[in-house]
Amino acid sequence: MRPQILFPLFAEVTSLKGVGTKVAPLIQKLAGPLVRDVLFLAPSGMITRRRTNAADAVEGEVGVFDVIVDRMIAPGRPGVPLKVRASDDTGFVHLIWFGGSPQHIDRQLPQGERRLVSGKVERFNGEVQIVHPDWIVPLDQGEEIPAVEPVYPATAGLTSRVVRKLALGALAVAPELDEWQDSAWLAKQRWPGWHAAIAALHAPTGEADLSPDAAPRQRLAYDELFAHQLALARRKRARQITPAPVMAPGAVSQALLAALPFSLTGAQAQALTEIRRDLASGEQMGRLLQGDVGSGKTAVAALALADAASAGFQSALMAPTEILARQHYQRLAPMLEAAGAATVLLTGRDTAGERRERLAVLASGEAKVAIGTHALFQDSVRFDRLALAVIDEQHRFGVNERARLQAKGDPRIGGVHLLTMSATPIPRTLELTQYGELEVSRLMEKPPGRTPISTAVLPLARIGEVAQRLKAAVEGGAQAYWICPLVAESEVSDLAAAEERARDLRRILKIEVGLAHGQMPGAEREAVMADFADGRISVLVATTVVEVGVDVPNATIMVIEHADRFGLAQLHQLRGRVGRGAKSSACILLYGGQDGGQGATLGDTARERLETLRRSEDGFEIAEEDFRLRGGGDPLGLRQSGFPAYRFADPIRHRSLLLAAADDARLVLGRDPDLATPRGEAIKVLEALFDWKTDRTGLD
Repeated sequence: MRPQILFPLFAEVTSLKGVGTKVAPLIQKLAGPLVRDVLFLAPSGMITRRRTNAADAVEGEVGVFDVIVDRMIAPGRPGVPLKVRASDDTGFVHLIWFGGSPQHIDRQLPQGERRLVSGKVERFNGEVQIVHPDWIVPLDQGEEIPAVEPVYPATAGLTSRVVRKLALGALAVAPELDEWQDSAWLAKQRWPGWHAAIAALHAPTGEADLSPDAAPRQRLAYDELFAHQLALARRKRARQITPAPVMAPGAVSQALLAALPFSLTGAQAQALTEIRRDLASGEQMGRLLQGDVGSGKTAVAALALADAASAGFQSALMAPTEILARQHYQRLAPMLEAAGAATVLLTGRDTAGERRERLAVLASGEAKVAIGTHALFQDSVRFDRLALAVIDEQHRFGVNERARLQAKGDPRIGGVHLLTMSATPIPRTLELTQYGELEVSRLMEKPPGRTPISTAVLPLARIGEVAQRLKAAVEGGAQAYWICPLVAESEVSDLAAAEERARDLRRILKIEVGLAHGQMPGAEREAVMADFADGRISVLVATTVVEVGVDVPNATIMVIEHADRFGLAQLHQLRGRVGRGAKSSACILLYGGQDGGQGATLGDTARERLETLRRSEDGFEIAEEDFRLRGGGDPLGLRQSGFPAYRFADPIRHRSLLLAAADDARLVLGRDPDLATPRGEAIKVLEALFDWKTDRTGLD
């Protein structure tokens, strides 16, 4: 229940003075639906004004002029601006409007009257001019023109100045709140109290006050990070106190381990030990297993599935696409079946008869393992004793989808253990921020037999040379992927289209070239990819929207066009489709400008990305570098990385604060799990203030 003291902040924005039916939708779009959202809308810049005169005015500065209005020069024809000439003791100042109303401007600047005017100084033909002055007031109202004015985000129909008035209105109803942070920590950081910090946010006195490192902003960022870490810690604690079935390796596990065609790496063995410790604890497991492409996550997960079967329970492995689910089934089902664990496949394309049969063996408990897609958590699916859910490519599923699969368990035997997997190595900051409620196992080494991948960075002008080298390799029995960013030619983009590239390669290579992209019917796309996997097609042209994760050990060449347009993590994942067998493999990254010519240049960030990929195959190192390059100045990049949309915090710049907030959240809940102490009561207010469920972007 929300504390009463916060009621004014959780009122609708329409409760603010000046927000009517016309303004409300605009401010809701810009900030959110609540007064709190307006209060949390920070200035993005500031205007500093300086009193000056016509002779001393500096172009580009925002000046305040004390002038006498000489006369208005009305436009004589369309397209000509309206001009008012004014002057001081040192010269003329021309005030310019494009499309202004002469009557309105004449009322503001009556001839012969003295006025204070302010705006950005420009010079045209040697004359001082201000286009669309932002302040015009009589001399006795000069105090209305602020020397320093914060600039807020704006939108069509809603100016920065209006937003500022609304923010100050929100500040006026912001209550004084009991301190929730540790007093010694605040003193050490030299941070103000919460109300003082939020007031300072809206009253910057210089550019330094806008910095994320300014004390008030650091204080607010820490509050936000602390509230988020508390939410994750609560989820983790709730899981830890949930009883769950106890599992231990048994006959099925031993038989499966013996059937594996390889020995586990040290990293795999360590991860399996951590998972088995969780499964045997009697508490509900929540673990993230992350590893680079080809690090052997599936083998570790399969042994966990076998442990569940050995203990007499059922398990489910859910993948985001049918292609990936079928690949898992084809690999794992024969070994699981031979080890004594009957396995079924459930996808959205099963026939009615197949579905009835598979649902029946799951409901009866005859089948111990289910592998499938979203079809696994549909209402018609019933398990007998589901005790373990494994989620592959977990970032492709939301919290609710994972919860729906876990809800298939029987409360009488306890909560369903959760093992999530990610083939995209996650930077440690993101790992802590988004997955702080999960334990983490990392596979930092690849199984033996994987060969290094030679990576080359070439201008797009050498594409003909690349095609000829590809022709020689294909004639020698090699298979290759060729990745293009688009599906068809676009009038607004020069990026090579997959369809056109496939035609070009068929002409050059004189062989059948497969084409797979997201706009193809699913069955047709799967057939092409199956032909490639089975070796009937030597070259597959594809876009990144298609799931190209089929395991083709014979594929040894990866060509990526316009590689400079991709993110590092995506490039690394694409490169990981080759080098999966004993043969040497190559990845060619083609870059180019608008003309794709030899002289095409790379921006600094794109150059760093491609150079990082050229010199390193370590997915964890690449993930950290990708994260650093995209940085906190790229909110879209952060959201695509899985970050919640923070209002004050920059998880890269404030990384040390994030680590401290995570530690503090664990300590607080360890000492005061019910938040019953005076500080705990104050923390409840903080949690409500940063309630992610009422945030317009939310925390998944």
